[in-house]
Amino acid sequence: MSRSDELFARSLNVTPGGVHSPVRSFKAVGGTPVFMDSADGAVIVDVDGNTYVDYCMAFGPLIFGHADADVKTAVSNALERGWSYGAAESVSLELAELITDNIAWIDSVRFLNSGTEAVMTAIRLARAVTGRDKILKFDGCYHGHSDAMLIRAGSGLAGETRPASAGVPDSVSENTLIAPLDDAQAVETIFEAHSGTIAAVIIEPVPANYGLLPQTPEFLQRLAHLCRKNKTLLIFDEVITGFRLSFGGFADLSGIQPDIVTWGKIIGGGFPVGAVAAKQELMEQIAPSGPVYQAGTLSANPVAMTAGLITLRKLLDGKHYENLENLGKTLDAAINAIADLSIQRCGSIFWMIPDGQNGPMRTTTQIPVDIGNRYAEMFHRLLNTGIYLPPSPHEVGFLSTAHSDTHIEKLATALTRPV
Repeated sequence: MSRSDELFARSLNVTPGGVHSPVRSFKAVGGTPVFMDSADGAVIVDVDGNTYVDYCMAFGPLIFGHADADVKTAVSNALERGWSYGAAESVSLELAELITDNIAWIDSVRFLNSGTEAVMTAIRLARAVTGRDKILKFDGCYHGHSDAMLIRAGSGLAGETRPASAGVPDSVSENTLIAPLDDAQAVETIFEAHSGTIAAVIIEPVPANYGLLPQTPEFLQRLAHLCRKNKTLLIFDEVITGFRLSFGGFADLSGIQPDIVTWGKIIGGGFPVGAVAAKQELMEQIAPSGPVYQAGTLSANPVAMTAGLITLRKLLDGKHYENLENLGKTLDAAINAIADLSIQRCGSIFWMIPDGQNGPMRTTTQIPVDIGNRYAEMFHRLLNTGIYLPPSPHEVGFLSTAHSDTHIEKLATALTRPV
């Protein structure tokens, strides 16, 4: 029995499912989860001493790889000064100024502890300023585990909803409307059916929590137009894509500026963080300036703020994004050369599909029905050769600046090795 097996058996006695976030359980791929002990650069090491090239990268925040030297030094210095003040401090101010000075359409930022908190605050803010209750989201987009966002599309008409989790009351799901991705007509129909009641439309502009389902610019532009026409706020959930695709995220790349944006992951350099940002007139509605309440004991924790500040400073000149794009093209070429395997990629975010399907997938209905079994086999085959992918067929992978062509060559070689 491996050390991971022993630790998982113990964990099952004291933790639901033996893990603290469901995907870590390996339920989607089978087998016992690997317990990790350390990591550096592009490599992660388990408690049995096995090393893996890591393409999960903690699900996105580690754009410079594990234990980046610059972040490590800054965080170590921050720890020397104390790690939680519960008071105003200057590092979060520097980080907020760095963001607002370099993203023209953002005036104000509120830091929180997670992407889920950021989305909760954005929705509360949208409801407060519009005086409306309903929120429109899209099937296949994940916005954290708050009740209002744990809603899926029903089996009937667009807009029908049902909770995706036990414990979410019908009274909550009634105010969350669902539309299919890549279908502007369905969105327009929902607006017509719920005229004057929709406070906000929230979307991952590059959906990356149910596979990677990049949307067309035309669809997103139409969505922005419908929001303006109906006096509904547009929220971009860029918890994954913010500061990963470019410094200004997808919003800057596309030129489609939302009314509110939510960030997480990279903005904290790998430490717990979330953020909601918008123009000053909207953000001034948040307490203590306005009536929309939000608070957090560890919000703008000085350690997370320090890690985020160093990370964003390093990203500011754009050179790392160019290097990651070149690395992504190398990955594209390697995967596309393998039979029965295809890849969808946006910058340093990628999704390998063990199907060889041609053409981009933009909706959940296009995902192969047998992807689970195919991916599980591929996941464990790669794990046994020293490569760690996200342990779910619907989770995306990430490149970091710590990855190299050699790491990608190892991945391609493992994928083509006879079973």
